[in-house]
Amino acid sequence: MESPRRVIVIGSGFGGLAVANRLQAANMQVTLLEKRPQVGGRAYQMIKDGYTFDMGPSLITAPYLIEDVFKAAGRSMDEYLKLIPLDPYYRVYFHDGTHIDYNGDTDQMKAQMRAFNPADADRYDAFMDAIKPIYEEVIVKKLGAQPFDTVSSMLRFTPRALKLGAFMPVSTYVKRFFKDFRHRFMFSFHPLFIGGHPFRVPAIYLMIPYLEKKDGVWFTRGGMYSVVTAMKDLFLSQGGTLYTDSEVQEITIDKGKVTGVIANGHSFSADAVVSNADLAHTYKHLINPKWRKKWTDKKINNMKYTMSCFLLYIGVKKQYPQLVHHTLILSERYKELVDEIFDNKPLPDDFSMYVHAPTKTDPGMAPPGCESIYVLIPVSNLKGGVDWEKEKEAYADKVLTFLEKWGLDDLKENLDVLEIFTPHDFKTELNAFQGNAFAIEPKLTQTAYFRPHNRSEDIEGLYISGAGTHPGAGVPGVLLAAEATADCVVDDLKSSVSSTASLTNVG
Repeated sequence: MESPRRVIVIGSGFGGLAVANRLQAANMQVTLLEKRPQVGGRAYQMIKDGYTFDMGPSLITAPYLIEDVFKAAGRSMDEYLKLIPLDPYYRVYFHDGTHIDYNGDTDQMKAQMRAFNPADADRYDAFMDAIKPIYEEVIVKKLGAQPFDTVSSMLRFTPRALKLGAFMPVSTYVKRFFKDFRHRFMFSFHPLFIGGHPFRVPAIYLMIPYLEKKDGVWFTRGGMYSVVTAMKDLFLSQGGTLYTDSEVQEITIDKGKVTGVIANGHSFSADAVVSNADLAHTYKHLINPKWRKKWTDKKINNMKYTMSCFLLYIGVKKQYPQLVHHTLILSERYKELVDEIFDNKPLPDDFSMYVHAPTKTDPGMAPPGCESIYVLIPVSNLKGGVDWEKEKEAYADKVLTFLEKWGLDDLKENLDVLEIFTPHDFKTELNAFQGNAFAIEPKLTQTAYFRPHNRSEDIEGLYISGAGTHPGAGVPGVLLAAEATADCVVDDLKSSVSSTASLTNVG
């Protein structure tokens, strides 16, 4: 009987955990290596003074993509997780004081839109009908779970994409339907959740509003980290091996083929290696340049990486009714501000922000009568030149002052916890090149075939998962990438076994 093929997975974010589970379920012998003391990657957790904070993703869309990971292992997600539907999905506050509670209810959405522009409300159904085929291509037909690693795969998709208008910018697509600035924002902001510039990213990413409408937006009891814990438990229950505090220093290669990795000075041999670590970090720092004909340092440096984020984790001894689970607070300078952030300008005087208050859904994430909040502000990555170690305290105070004036009364004097995470921390804690928050920017020339491939172009036996490969960032994106990458590994290793067996029979 053949021994199980050995696979090492580097990095235990959602993508790493998903690909590790899929490969373990496919009878591989999988070892998962994680740099930090806990699994989770960008989906880390912090617990302090009775407050629980998810440090990264804060919502679930397309929950069946998580369910698929459990099904691959012959289990049910319901055994591990309790999902809670959110309504509204987001409350969006605009600069003029108006707001919209965004959800998937057609009548409620139309009623709110009609107050600002009746014609826009009348076009809501036409917009959803127009983006439905994009959703069906990416999610239902699982375009995102198919590796775009050949020119022919791109050529097959291009006519369909052109017919759908999927290559035009998201904002341009949305403007065809809506006139009011609120509605244009509301249906085009989602690319920011995956590091995309709404005025540049292709409309293929407009599957997100339809996905949310059809399948809802969800949270989990205990926070998003409960999904991480569930996937870790699933992996271990299948017989997978996990090492934390085990940063990989090198992917070892012989004659152009992966042989394993070195982590904390220890050698781990493998038939295949899957990196869920930051894409640029993987190629620049884990692989000897002599093996990298395509992914040279120059090519990596010349790629466009996403913006970063400035994050505050706030435990506060009171509650604020104007916040819902997800609240967006927007600056008047929307497009100009986004341009400055993506073009790596220094810190502007204004900002837009995303406020996550999970205690609105799960009060157990803070002491009684208190609020667990994180505030996310998109900022330039480290190419913007900000000295975050010098600026972070003053910038945090500026954000808190803004929130108090906006309506969170006495916020500063009621602080129990205040922790800061900057682009510098993305670099040091997560090995994120240039301190990016979402890997490689999903602009048209870095989408599908033009993204780094799930199957390495340079090195046999090396595979890429996570946000830096096809289809991209976000929880659904990295889960689809995990499926595509796992399929590549299984197909290649089974082929190599068949080839070896054929040669042995011939011999």
